[in-house]
Amino acid sequence: MSASINQTTSYIRKLIGEKATTAIITGSGLGGLIEALSVDKIILYSDIPHFPKSTIDGHQGCLILGKLSGKDVLVLNGRFHYYEGYSMDELIYPIRVLKKLGINLLLLSNAAGGVNPKFSIGDIMVINDHINMMPNPLIGFHNPQWGERFPDMLHAYDPILIKKAFSIAKKNKISLKKGIYLAVTGPTYETPAEYKAFRRMGADAIGMSTIPEVIAARQMGIRCFAVSIITDLGVPGKTTNITHQSVLREAAKAEKKMTGLFIKLIAAL
Repeated sequence: MSASINQTTSYIRKLIGEKATTAIITGSGLGGLIEALSVDKIILYSDIPHFPKSTIDGHQGCLILGKLSGKDVLVLNGRFHYYEGYSMDELIYPIRVLKKLGINLLLLSNAAGGVNPKFSIGDIMVINDHINMMPNPLIGFHNPQWGERFPDMLHAYDPILIKKAFSIAKKNKISLKKGIYLAVTGPTYETPAEYKAFRRMGADAIGMSTIPEVIAARQMGIRCFAVSIITDLGVPGKTTNITHQSVLREAAKAEKKMTGLFIKLIAAL
């Protein structure tokens, strides 16, 4: 894999240089952040050697270099999921590439189902911890160049950035929640019994992404900040039928608030 990552990194670096140290991964229906970017370069995933390809609606499938709040950022407009058939090594491949490109801060977003009864559809939840119900992406051969074999996850989500985000939200009257994100493999949505079980485990929201990326990033020393947009509810009495299109629709409604938070957070770094 190291040789492939070097080839991928070399290809991207020739096109964008070494400007950005911050990267953003957009979740389902959350690609509108691009509209706030001053775009310098767009590279299709399909043109990047060895790079995975997005196959899900709501994930555009391109790497974008641009400026946000006057600062250079790399945006992965579309992510990859275990349920698409990718291996864990393939899922975290882009994160390894980001590290080689010089990224030291990663902002992530996702669409998630809320199981906290205090949540409402459209809420933005800042992730302060996670529960991983997916295979760990670090299982298998260990390459010391990526970090520790047994990386610590005490601060998987950077507490300084979380504190800064809530300070920014208060000043700008942006309503934020805080909670624990639980990741499952998908692609099925949860049964009522699963919603109840995951809530008892301590989850506030459930999704199908983000945690493998964060685990790989933290192994390599990349700081992480992540948010979930609550697009549906798995709360007794509030649970309804869900479709991918309904998730995309609700994510798009709340996207402006999330984009505003990311813009102000990057400006404050």
